[in-house]
Amino acid sequence: MQASPVEDKKLFEKLEELERKFFELERALGDPDISAQQRIRCSKERAELEDVVSVYAQLKEVAAAIGENSKLLDDKELASLAREEIDELSEEKSELEGRLRKLLLPKDPNIGKNVFLEIRAGAGGDEAALFAADLLRMYSRYCEDRRWKVETITMNETGIGGIKELVVKIEGRDVYGKLRYESGVHRVQRIPSTEAGGRIHTSTATVAVLPEADEVDVEVDDRELKVDTFRSSGPGGQHVNKTDSAIRITHLPTGIVVQCQDDRSQQKNRAHAMSMLRAKLYEIEESKRASEISRTRKTQVGSGDRSEKIRTYNFPQGRITDHRIGLTVHKIEAVLGGDLEPLLEPLASHFQAESLRNISEG
Repeated sequence: MQASPVEDKKLFEKLEELERKFFELERALGDPDISAQQRIRCSKERAELEDVVSVYAQLKEVAAAIGENSKLLDDKELASLAREEIDELSEEKSELEGRLRKLLLPKDPNIGKNVFLEIRAGAGGDEAALFAADLLRMYSRYCEDRRWKVETITMNETGIGGIKELVVKIEGRDVYGKLRYESGVHRVQRIPSTEAGGRIHTSTATVAVLPEADEVDVEVDDRELKVDTFRSSGPGGQHVNKTDSAIRITHLPTGIVVQCQDDRSQQKNRAHAMSMLRAKLYEIEESKRASEISRTRKTQVGSGDRSEKIRTYNFPQGRITDHRIGLTVHKIEAVLGGDLEPLLEPLASHFQAESLRNISEG
């Protein structure tokens, strides 16, 4: 009996199961009697499994070659060549196993989506509003570097340059994939410019990253909506301030309220508000699914919950600490200037490793 090509028993069982399913789908597709709808479904499922099955086949070939060469280690004339071959094949085997683990990671359907970025000032009064403005600049510069489009949906500013709350829409390649771990409470520790005594204050701002939901993702019944129009109260020129172009939509079953007042067109503001409403309703459903998954795991990968304190920006010590992974970087000015990669890359690696561990643990 041939040995398992991977030592991880659960991984081996998973791969064998997927391979069996792949060949079953191929047999089904070869059946002339299946319906057009079944053929489409089988073709889609087969395509999703094809890469995994292909790499697994390569892995089995490499594992078999290692086994054959191991039989030659007792042969004095061939042992040296066999060892060299085994070393090369072992490296290839490790690389293939790594590829398989990544291929088996759950596919997040939101990865390539645009997002609504919502920032709200938390505890700390005016200083919290100023910090919210700092976060907006940080994300805006990060987006500029990637040539992503940033469009203001709604903004409530303070008189001293702070922001009470705002929503911007970010469009571009892999936006949600990059920013999805930014949701949560961001905390700042610094001496406010208004503080005469030079005391360090702690303030917070809340960030939410919501993937844009398509109409097929979330069905919204117009009968469950209360739509109000009003005159824009913020900056935007005479035309905006003199017309009732701003839109406020209340989703009656959930109590969610969204509004948009940035555009002069009432129709465009309504479209933006509806898109934001769908994103919020979609987030609720995604959170429910994530909670169900986390109950079955020994450890939770990271909720991304907006009530969770995720990061502290400490100005006196010039450091930023991400509490989820225990990471500290001493580049506070660079990060607030838009250089987020020193934080985003380790976060992505950490959560990917957690997902791989969950696959092994079943």
